Amino acid sequence: MVRSKSPCLLSWLLPLLIILLPQADTRSFEVDWEEDRFLLDGVPFRYVSGSLHYFRVPRVLWADRLFKMRMSGLNAVQLYVPWNYHEPQPGVYNFNGSRDLLAFLNEAAIANLLVILRPGPYICAEWEMGGLPSWLLRKPKIHLRTSDPDFLAAVDSWFNVLLPKIYPFLYHNGGNIISIQVENEYGSYKACDFNYMRHLAGLFRALLGDEILLFTTDGPEGLKCGSLPGLYTTVDFGPADNMTKIFSLLRKYEPRGPLVNSEYYTGWLDYWGHNHSTRSIPAVTKGLENMLKLGASVNMYMFHGGTNFGYWNGADEKGRFLPITTSYDYDAPISEAGDPMPKLFALRNVISKFQEIPLGPLPPPSPKMALGPLTLHLDGDLLTFLDALCPQGPIHSVLPMTFEAVKQDRGFVLYRTYLSYTVFEPTPFWVPNNGVHDRAYVMVDGVFQGILERNMKHKLFLMGKIGTQLDILLENMGRLSFGSNHSDFKGLLEPPVLGQTVLTQWMMFPLKIDNLIKWWFPLQRQKREQPTAPSGPTFYSTTFPILGQAGDTFLYLPGWIKGQVWINGFNLGRYWTKRGPQQTLYVPRPLLFPKGAINKITLLELENVPSQPRIQFLDKPILNSTLHRAYTYFLSDNAHSAYEPMMLSGH
Repeated sequence: MVRSKSPCLLSWLLPLLIILLPQADTRSFEVDWEEDRFLLDGVPFRYVSGSLHYFRVPRVLWADRLFKMRMSGLNAVQLYVPWNYHEPQPGVYNFNGSRDLLAFLNEAAIANLLVILRPGPYICAEWEMGGLPSWLLRKPKIHLRTSDPDFLAAVDSWFNVLLPKIYPFLYHNGGNIISIQVENEYGSYKACDFNYMRHLAGLFRALLGDEILLFTTDGPEGLKCGSLPGLYTTVDFGPADNMTKIFSLLRKYEPRGPLVNSEYYTGWLDYWGHNHSTRSIPAVTKGLENMLKLGASVNMYMFHGGTNFGYWNGADEKGRFLPITTSYDYDAPISEAGDPMPKLFALRNVISKFQEIPLGPLPPPSPKMALGPLTLHLDGDLLTFLDALCPQGPIHSVLPMTFEAVKQDRGFVLYRTYLSYTVFEPTPFWVPNNGVHDRAYVMVDGVFQGILERNMKHKLFLMGKIGTQLDILLENMGRLSFGSNHSDFKGLLEPPVLGQTVLTQWMMFPLKIDNLIKWWFPLQRQKREQPTAPSGPTFYSTTFPILGQAGDTFLYLPGWIKGQVWINGFNLGRYWTKRGPQQTLYVPRPLLFPKGAINKITLLELENVPSQPRIQFLDKPILNSTLHRAYTYFLSDNAHSAYEPMMLSGH
C-alpha cells in the first residue's frame, strides 16, 4: 500500500519543492513592520555594528581591524564613502590602493561582517569638507547640499560612477551591504531642502533598485528636516542622552519597525587646543545594554577611529574655527594603533548577553617600538625651495586669490607682493573681515615676523623699505565638516591692509610640498649651514636605521611648535605640540623600512625650531599630555618581523 501511494506523494511534493527551493536561496534584508524588527533571509535579526573608516586606516591593516571587530561580537561594520577621496578632480576617479572601496568590502566579507554603507554625498566624519570635494567651490556661488543645479549635476555624475560599483555588493545580489544611508544628518543643515532629499532618494532607487533598504539618520533635533517618507528613519545619540525620550521622538517619524541608533558614541573627537575627549566605560556599556534590551539595532561610532593622515582632517565652527586633530583615536574600543582597549572587552561582555560571540581570543596588541632621540638637520627654509615647490611659477593677480581659485585643494599657498612705499615705523598689518583662512605665516625679506590666525590673532606690526618682499604662507587647516557648514573658502579672502593701504599686485604660488619631499629632496645630498636662530617655515630631516625589530611607534616632538611630518615620503599629518592636546603622531609599522634599510623623516616646522632639534619615537601615545594606557607588548627576538609595504597611494 505504501509503495502504491509513493508516486502520488512525489507528484504532490515536487511542485512544492520547486516553489520552496528558490525561496531558500533568496537573500533578503527587510523590515518586519508588524513585529518591529529586521528580517535577514526571513529570520528575525538585529545588528550590533561598529564604525570603521577605511580611509583612516592603511590598507595593509584593514583585515586586522575588521577581524578584531568581528571577534568583539559585532555582526556588521558601518562605513562612510568620502567623495573627495575618490574624485580628486572633476571626472577623475581613484579607487586604487588605500582608496579601493571594493577591496575593503571584500575584506569585510572575509571577516564575516555585514556592511552598512553611508555614501553621502556629504558624510561629516570630521573629514575635510565633510567629504565634499573642494573643487565644487570653484563655482563660488554654489549652494552645497541643496537642489542647486550645479551641485546636483556634480552629485549625479559622482553617484553614476559609485553606485554601479557597489550594486553587486548589495545583500540581495549576493554581497554584504544590507542598508545604505541617504545623505547624512541633513536635519542639522540650515537648508532643509526636501527637493534635494527627494532627488537623492530617486537617484539611489534608480541606480540601486527597490530591494535595498535606504535610511536616514539624524540627531533628535534634526529629525524634522532630515527624514523623508520612503526612507527608513533612524536616530543617533550617546550614553549621556535620554534614550527613552529620544526613541519616543523617533516613533513620531517612524511609528513601526525596529528602533535604530545609527551613531552610538563610544567616545568623541578632539580639537586642537582642547582636552582629549573620553567616554567612561560604565556609561558606554550601560547605554548599549539598555538599547539591546529594547531589541534595538545599534551602531557604535567609532569602534576604531584611525588617523587623519596628510591634510584630511576636517573642522567645526562653534563660535570660532576648530580644526580636528591628526589623531582620530576617539577613545574607541580599538585604539588608533589597532589595540583592543578595556572598553572593547566590556562591550564584548554586554554583547555576549544578547547574541553569540565568535570563539577564540582576540589578537594581542601589536608590538611597539621606542627609538631615539634623533637630531634633525637643517635642509633649508621654505622660500629657498620655492622653484621646486611651484615649478610652474606663480599666478599673478591684482588682488589675492583663494585656494579654490588657484585650484589648490589642500596644504599651502604662498602669497607674495612688494611694498610700494617705505614704512618707517611698526605699522598695523591685518586682513579685514577675519579674512585669513586659516593660518598665515608672515615674512619680510625672508625674516619671519609672526602669525595671523582665523578667529584668534588678527594683527601684526610690520615695517620695511620700498621694494621690500612680503611673503605670506597660508595654511589650510581643514575645511568645515560640520557646524554652520557654509562654503569654507581657504587662503586670503580679502586683500591685506598695511596701515591704511590696501596691498595689491599679488603672486600666488600653489605649493606641491608632498612632491618635493617624495621626489626632489632624495636627490639633494648637500646640507646648508644652520643659521644662528632659524625661524619661520623651515625643512629639517634626518635618516635612521632600525637595528632591532620594527614595530608600531609614536613620534614625539618636544619643543617643536607646529608643522607637518613625512616619513619615507608618506605624509603622516600635522603636529601642533604647543597647542595640544595631541603630543605624538601614530606611525604604523608597515610605514617603516625593516632592519638594514634606512628610514627618512622630514619636518616642515612652520614657526620656531627648538634649540636642540630632536625628535623621539615612543612605545606609547600621548594624546592629552598623559600616557595613553593600552596593553603594550614590548619587542623581542620572537616578535613578528615580516615587512609589509605600506600602500602610500591612499594619502
